[in-house]
Amino acid sequence: MTPERLRALFAPRSFALIGASDRSVFSRLLYGNLSAAGRADATYLVNRRSPEVHGRPAHRTCAEIGGPVDLAFVMVPAEAAPDAVRDAAAAGARGVAVLSSGYAETGAQGRRRQEELAGLAEELGVVLLGPNVLGFVDVAAGVPAIALADPPSAPGDVALISQSGACCGAMTDFAALAGVGLSHVITVGNEAMVTVGHLVDLLVDDPATKAIAVFMEAVREPEVFAAAARRAARAGKALVVLKAGRSELAARSAAAHTGALVGDDRVVDAVFQRLGVIRVDTIEDMLVTAGVAAHTGPLDRPGAGIVSISGGACDIIADLADGAGLRLPEPAEGTVRRLARVLPAFGAAHNPLDVTGAAVTDPEIWREAVAAVGDDPSVGIVVAVNSLPWRGDGPFHGQRHVDAIGAGMAAARAPGLYLTQVTQPVGPRARAVLDAGGVAHVVPGLRLGVEAIARLARWSAHRAEEETALREQAVPAPRVALPEGDAFSEVDARALLEAAGIPVVPARHVRSAEEAERAAAEFGGPVAMKVVSPDIAHKTDLGCVRLGVTAGEAAAVHDELMAAARGAAAGARLDGVLVAPMRAAAPELLVGVTRDPDWGLLLAVALGGVLVEVLDDAALSPLPVTPARARAMLTGLRGAAVLRGHRGAPAADLDRLAEVVAAVGRLAAALGPALESLEINPLRVCGSRIEALDALVVRRR
Repeated sequence: MTPERLRALFAPRSFALIGASDRSVFSRLLYGNLSAAGRADATYLVNRRSPEVHGRPAHRTCAEIGGPVDLAFVMVPAEAAPDAVRDAAAAGARGVAVLSSGYAETGAQGRRRQEELAGLAEELGVVLLGPNVLGFVDVAAGVPAIALADPPSAPGDVALISQSGACCGAMTDFAALAGVGLSHVITVGNEAMVTVGHLVDLLVDDPATKAIAVFMEAVREPEVFAAAARRAARAGKALVVLKAGRSELAARSAAAHTGALVGDDRVVDAVFQRLGVIRVDTIEDMLVTAGVAAHTGPLDRPGAGIVSISGGACDIIADLADGAGLRLPEPAEGTVRRLARVLPAFGAAHNPLDVTGAAVTDPEIWREAVAAVGDDPSVGIVVAVNSLPWRGDGPFHGQRHVDAIGAGMAAARAPGLYLTQVTQPVGPRARAVLDAGGVAHVVPGLRLGVEAIARLARWSAHRAEEETALREQAVPAPRVALPEGDAFSEVDARALLEAAGIPVVPARHVRSAEEAERAAAEFGGPVAMKVVSPDIAHKTDLGCVRLGVTAGEAAAVHDELMAAARGAAAGARLDGVLVAPMRAAAPELLVGVTRDPDWGLLLAVALGGVLVEVLDDAALSPLPVTPARARAMLTGLRGAAVLRGHRGAPAADLDRLAEVVAAVGRLAAALGPALESLEINPLRVCGSRIEALDALVVRRR
């Protein structure tokens, strides 16, 4: 799917509505929107049975039109769609948008029908949008090619992509209410050919689009999406995604709606974070966050400076910022001195800053305060909290305050944002007030604004971290290879870890009772003994592990373990016993890498050792993982306090531990496509002494 083919799809000059009908809501909306945009003469109605539709003559086929068709809308039943696509292609159509349903969302038969339709379109050289779409709007170009009531007509800088057509109307309505201008609205439906990733990639190069908002229920063609997301982050265009499917119920609903399988949500979270995708949970957060990001671009600094005429709003924002993880840095000395020159004697230079009621009579306080806070060396965005009119009538006495705020924002180094205290419509009157004051962007409501800024600050910091990570990833990969065969024993796994520089607990591989006794004596204390077998992964469950064995017991335990293995795992290949010294209790981790069918190798770090499933405290990341990223994963665990030392236990050497975790990721990457999973469980952490106590490697089948 080349950019040239996509650009041709979204730049049509003529349209054919195949299946146009006075009874079809889709048909009436499409024709009405195109006609209102002055494109009625380039819109052709096709209906095999009716000579007249929407008060105009209709054609039986596209071929009868007698002129070229750029884009055809297919509104016939699914079984008739192939003939409609052939007809459109014969008339020169470069793209078809299939509005009808009855495809992958209906089950196996519908999925086959969808695949056949996409294959036909590819064979004919036609780009297929959908099925199950409403169409699209190119707002700047004035192309409302969509079956949607009241499509946006005032161009903005946020592109909206939606898998769901039914949600699209609510999204565009809220965007208008919140003052978020849209550059494009594109519905993608089942994504039989054109996927969200293709569209993101296209919009990264669109000068009218500064941020991209996406509603999706599944990620199709993950490699395409990932590449596009990385391009968007590098270009400084925030990609804000509302992805359904966090809960099991939502995942089932999404699968039923789109005919797509929805993957594990924690994997999606980890991948999105790594790709620089801002993930949100509501339509409101998606559009508001994208709107703020389009206005400001990446922030140079993570701190926000708040200026408000309401002390109560300052208190609310401080609480919201704490919950959202938004930094509100205290003003620098130079900022304090500037503010002291304009604030009344009873005012205090803090962040959030209350300009007090004195600003009601002296709007110059607004201008100076916004400019001073916006110039503070720790502030990446300055936010002015003030009221706006939302009704079309009645007096508004605050224009001079808005003018002063706009002047302060224009003078400040950091970008400025206007914030109202409650969620209210940003209607024509409010927009006129802001325009007169030179204020470019507003967010209606404190929570929406604070949380959007917090997401933007994290995204901006992530972009800088990725640049550093790219340099750190130059560490050479270890020279290792998987042993031959389809299964590996713990001895094989230990050899791989050691070759990669990953510390393992000392051990002896023995093949007789006498060797077991000598090995236990050499360690000079109680030992752990485990059966060595490439066919037994979870040895404890089968009675193939014994702990706290003394040298005098080792010979008998060896024979008992071998007998237990033969009884519990008949036919398993047995290769003796591994003898290792017992270790005192200390924090234990699981560090593992597993292959996700969509996203490839993912590294997981979890607390608990044998209690991993009980504690369910894990962090995930796609490879590669640098030491800095590994450290962030470790400190982000809910139980991270255990690693900082507890009740006299030594604190973990987090830098050393992060190096070990990163080395596990490098080892997995070096083992390449043949690896299915690699797991160390547990990894014992006692201060700077870090040891793998058990390891498992599985070859990809």
